[in-house]
Amino acid sequence: MPASLPERLRIADLCGRRVALWGWGHEGRAAYRALRARMPQQALTLFCSETEAAEAAVLGDPLLAIEHAATGERLAAFEVVVKSPGISPNKPEAVFAAQQGTRFIGGTALWFAERADAASEVANAICVTGTKGKSTTSSLLAHLLRAAGLRTALCGNIGLPLLELLDDDADVWAIELSSYQTRDVAASGARPRIAIVTNLHPEHLDWHGSEARYIADKLALVTAAKPRIAVLNAADPLLAKLQLPDSDIHWYGDARGWHLRGDALHRGDVFVMDTAALPLPGRHNRSNLCAVLAALEAFGLDAVKLAARAASFQPLPNRLQPLGEKDGYLYVNDSISTTPMATQAALDLYAGRDVAVLVGGHDRGLPWDEFADAMREHAPRAVITMGHGLAAQNGPRIHALLMPVAAQAGFALEAACDLADAMDKARAALPDGGVVLLSPGAPSFGPYRNYVERGRHFARLAGFDPDAISGIQGMGIA
Repeated sequence: MPASLPERLRIADLCGRRVALWGWGHEGRAAYRALRARMPQQALTLFCSETEAAEAAVLGDPLLAIEHAATGERLAAFEVVVKSPGISPNKPEAVFAAQQGTRFIGGTALWFAERADAASEVANAICVTGTKGKSTTSSLLAHLLRAAGLRTALCGNIGLPLLELLDDDADVWAIELSSYQTRDVAASGARPRIAIVTNLHPEHLDWHGSEARYIADKLALVTAAKPRIAVLNAADPLLAKLQLPDSDIHWYGDARGWHLRGDALHRGDVFVMDTAALPLPGRHNRSNLCAVLAALEAFGLDAVKLAARAASFQPLPNRLQPLGEKDGYLYVNDSISTTPMATQAALDLYAGRDVAVLVGGHDRGLPWDEFADAMREHAPRAVITMGHGLAAQNGPRIHALLMPVAAQAGFALEAACDLADAMDKARAALPDGGVVLLSPGAPSFGPYRNYVERGRHFARLAGFDPDAISGIQGMGIA
């Protein structure tokens, strides 16, 4: 009978075990390549869709069995299942298999386990999570680390799986983690040197099952993984109450550390520079700079000296991204907006201008009541709700909620079946020109594979080249 699995599970520990992969997206393919490179003779089973199965079959791997039905009974036949992040461990079939002894693990956990030193620490890892701002924070962190002369990896949830870089070296790893991945760090048995949490708001409730579980899963990066240093936003009410006996907390967002006073950046009581001209649209993005500078300082670098290098940062696509003007309309692509809070932040940035905002997408059950209340006093010229006539879309629900508000506040409220229809209605609501703002406040699933595809379609419909607006600079190691 094989020995029990160790707590810190490395790839070598999977040799000779019954191992399956579940999911064939970026993370699933990266996990397959990493396992096959280290275990060329290991039999593996892949659970995936029929479309994905056709892609996997092209590999011609005789030791890779492909199945479509990931039932609880089939998953329970394996000792270890390497699961893609988008698959919730709360699914009934996963819960059943786990109760039978199957161990579910993600690529993030495998990477950390492989990298941990004798003290169970990955001393050059800086992890970033948060409901919003984690991609900008991770990218800006990598930008300033490179400005300091350090060979830096930018990877993780931002688009390059950690296992893609399993055998590569870097001075520092800037790792973005979604709420689907944060528990993986703790599951690895290793701790990062620094972990940043930007903010917490309800999201991904369909994956996590409840708001309380979402927050607990998100905070696992600092509560369970126990980083040496936790960089936390003092302006976030949930984070401000957090106590971490196993970590040294560095606060930002108030006078104890890096914070903003208007557009003025301060380190404690010391003025550092004005941030108004930085390529970081919106106050929330400049708050991300405070998080980065606090982390750089915790890493032992001169953050005051590096702050000015933020001026050369290349903003990320799909995040409050001005595409340009055509026929009197400024088109702004905020396709990554997946919460009502993010849509409100986008509208705040364009307060004082004539705006038609396009909202709606995959319905995860998030409440829009706070957004509706804000529209009573701070409404744009028009709100266009998308997804009418399509299944599992929240546009109709948002529309119904806003109808009495629109009648009271006097903004135009239009229903659209899809993005093209919404853009036509937005332009019609702005006869003298203005801002057409795609900030859906919801995921893209249904009409689009992901928010990038949605942003590209918005650019194409507006008359811009999607390829010119889609790439994230600095991905990988440089």
